[in-house]
Amino acid sequence: MSIWGKIIGGAAGFALGGPIGALLGGLAGHAIDKMRTPLPEGQDGTKQIAFTIAVIVLGAKMAKADGHVSKDEIAAFKEVFHVPPNEMKNVARVFDLAKKDAAGFEPYAKQIARLFENNKAVLEDLLGGLFHIAQADNVIHPAELDYLRRVAEIFGFDDIAFERVKSSYLGPSDADPYSILGVPHDISDDELKAAYRRLVRENHPDKAIADGLPQEFIEVANEKLAAINDAYERICRNRGIS
Repeated sequence: MSIWGKIIGGAAGFALGGPIGALLGGLAGHAIDKMRTPLPEGQDGTKQIAFTIAVIVLGAKMAKADGHVSKDEIAAFKEVFHVPPNEMKNVARVFDLAKKDAAGFEPYAKQIARLFENNKAVLEDLLGGLFHIAQADNVIHPAELDYLRRVAEIFGFDDIAFERVKSSYLGPSDADPYSILGVPHDISDDELKAAYRRLVRENHPDKAIADGLPQEFIEVANEKLAAINDAYERICRNRGIS
């Protein structure tokens, strides 16, 4: 069973509790799916569902930050998760419920921050997915940027980490490669290589899967790794590093 079927089933809500569990309960009304279909060994199904719901809820609320939800932003959400056509109605139900939910985004962001407090890479991937949605219409509205900065703060990211994620989604032609790698311009070549290798290890898609990210979200991890590689190659060319 895909993760979407498990979300609509709602059984995970009982395990998650908090605002995410409440939203799942309101969506399903009762537990249709008791999650009898196990995920691959080593993957935490409850956390996968929590992560997915968080992206939907935070994405829906962010899309309204500039006053409207554009078709580009909705399309970007589909890109982030590669939603199968037969599951689009289910995902739309979650998205619409999140938009109508009177609660602010902070309780959801705080719950997901607690769930992944020991795995900043997962939280960074979630923030990256929100950036992907925000820049879908080629413009990040100031209200959206303020929203993203507040989510990053709740996730425990400082200004340097926020700017690094932000730079990764501006596009390779515009973003400062040093910002993407989160390193100073005067870093030594050896330190640069060490920082690059650490980022590759932390952000490899295989690690994202092992950490519990849904398979539907892995494309964002691929994009981030591509941005890291591009930034490192650009710096190497400028420095003459072979």
